[in-house]
Amino acid sequence: MSIFDRFVGLAIAFGCTLIVSSIGAWLTDIGPWYLSLKQPEWKPPDAAFGIIWSTIFCLCAFSGWGAWRVSKTSADKLRIYFLFGLNGLLNIFWSWLYFNQHRPDWAMTELYFLWASVLLLIIGLWRLSKLSSLMLLPYLVWVTTAGFLNAATIELNGPFG
Repeated sequence: MSIFDRFVGLAIAFGCTLIVSSIGAWLTDIGPWYLSLKQPEWKPPDAAFGIIWSTIFCLCAFSGWGAWRVSKTSADKLRIYFLFGLNGLLNIFWSWLYFNQHRPDWAMTELYFLWASVLLLIIGLWRLSKLSSLMLLPYLVWVTTAGFLNAATIELNGPFG
C-alpha cells in the first residue's frame, strides 16, 4: 500500500467522522430550552463538550482507519463499515432526540443503544486491531458519563413532553 493510499483512507475516515460530528453539532441547539434546564453541579462546562467530542471523533477516525488498514477480508471491511455506521446513526439520533425534540427521557432510552454500539465497536475491532479497539475506550467512558448526566437532567427537570 502506497503512502498516498494510506492517507486517502485516513482522509476518508476523518471525512466520515466530520459528517457525523457536523450533523450532531447542527442538531445541538444550546438555546433557551437547553439553558433553562437545571443541571447537576458536577456537569462539565459547556465549552468542554466540544473538546471532548473532538477528541473522541479523532480517536474514532484513527481507530476506523487502523482497523481498515489491517483488515484482510471483505467481511472484515463490511463489519467495520456496519459498526461505525450504526454508531454514527445512533450518535446523531441521540442529539436529535435530546436537543431537537427536547426529550432527554427518550434520549436516555436511546443512549443504551448508543452505549451498546460503542461496546460492539470495541469488541468487533479487537480481533482486527487491539490498538484500534483500545482507542475507543474514552468514547465508552464518555457515553457512560453522558448517561449519568442525561439521567440527572431527567431527575432535575422531568417529566418531559
